[in-house]
Amino acid sequence: MKPHLIIKTKSLLDTPTVFWEKAIAHKGMVPEQFLPSIDNVLQKKYGIQFWLTYNFQPKKNHWSKDEIDAGLNRIYRLILKNNTTIPSSLINEIQLLPEVEYIRTGAIAKTNLPTQNISQAKSFSQKYRENGIYLKEAHFYSKGSPEIKIAILDTGFEVDHPEIRHAMLQGKDFVNIIDGAEQFIGDYLNYDNSPEDEVGHGTHVAGIIAAKGNKMPIGVVPNCKIIPVKVLGALKRPNGVVGAGLIDNINNGIKWAVDQGADVINMSLGIKHTGGGLPHEEVIKYALKKGVTVVAASGNDGMQDKYYPGALPGVIAVGAADDEGKVAHFSTFGGHVSLIAPGVNVYSSFLKNGYAMSSGTSQAAPFVSGAIALIRSFAHENGKTLFDKQIKYLLKHTSDKVSTQFKDIKGGFGKINLLDALKLYQYKTSML
Repeated sequence: MKPHLIIKTKSLLDTPTVFWEKAIAHKGMVPEQFLPSIDNVLQKKYGIQFWLTYNFQPKKNHWSKDEIDAGLNRIYRLILKNNTTIPSSLINEIQLLPEVEYIRTGAIAKTNLPTQNISQAKSFSQKYRENGIYLKEAHFYSKGSPEIKIAILDTGFEVDHPEIRHAMLQGKDFVNIIDGAEQFIGDYLNYDNSPEDEVGHGTHVAGIIAAKGNKMPIGVVPNCKIIPVKVLGALKRPNGVVGAGLIDNINNGIKWAVDQGADVINMSLGIKHTGGGLPHEEVIKYALKKGVTVVAASGNDGMQDKYYPGALPGVIAVGAADDEGKVAHFSTFGGHVSLIAPGVNVYSSFLKNGYAMSSGTSQAAPFVSGAIALIRSFAHENGKTLFDKQIKYLLKHTSDKVSTQFKDIKGGFGKINLLDALKLYQYKTSML
């Protein structure tokens, strides 16, 4: 994709434009001017021509109150007509304009992906998974409801894998133009509705959530539905695989998932904060406002650090537990980490109808996403609706503590205990 700028204005423009995806087919309808003060800097001083588009698309024909409250209607994507280097002086000049809340260049987010070890073992981690979160007992309450949907934002999915194909809804691919040389190619993003997985990471995560359990341990919620959203392409490196995607297209993936009716969003990924504005901040605010519970991996560097979106307020950041219930040595920690879940030697679905073992907070996060979906399903099956804050309360107060503290710097509120969370929910509802 050609270079682009993201600009958030302090007020809505009088001149309407179109969502950047629509600009692909209707370039003649796309404005080529912005605010006079911005045009003077870009076009007159630096000679940069652009198309003006919205960075987000409203769910309906007009911006909703929730979209406006999150500021999504004031975020614009300026697509440059030429592959021009954007000087830092330009960014600084526009940032100082009174009409501008912030400006940043379109950046590629990179996140390390854990390696999968292909295995023929049928149920290596069966006992670990069941005892780790009391899943076997929890399944006497529910195995999920088709009405509850989990959006998985990842590297794509082998949607026809026999373990997960029953759960797959229509998905979307936001990153099918990543070049092996670390760059996006093409004039525009040419995404489609086929979120194919090329490295197996997303397929592995999906199995943890919804596997039928034919040749692997059953998923946390095999009866729930998955919205597959590809937001990362994979780049091979000497020391492993790196997931890469445009930050702004990851944001588009989050909003699309919310607008598709996701109840839970799983993001087994995370990026560090390197520039102005926190990554994903506005669109996560929108998701939370719509009642969606967002779960993200905390990271795998074993240090006290922050990766986003996990470090954003309201997001459940998940660390990894080993097979003894302790915090795994590689699990990134900090005050923002909420919970831990099984994340070492997790056996799940993989490419070519296969199976693989993998470790990481990427594997821990879907256990929590699945747990949330299961609790919501149990409530739904009993004619009730659970809200995001209630879900967090149940998980926080039933987790198995990793220390004498109510919230531990490394393990958060502790390892999820799905059985106790369901029991607490039953107790609370019986008192109403």
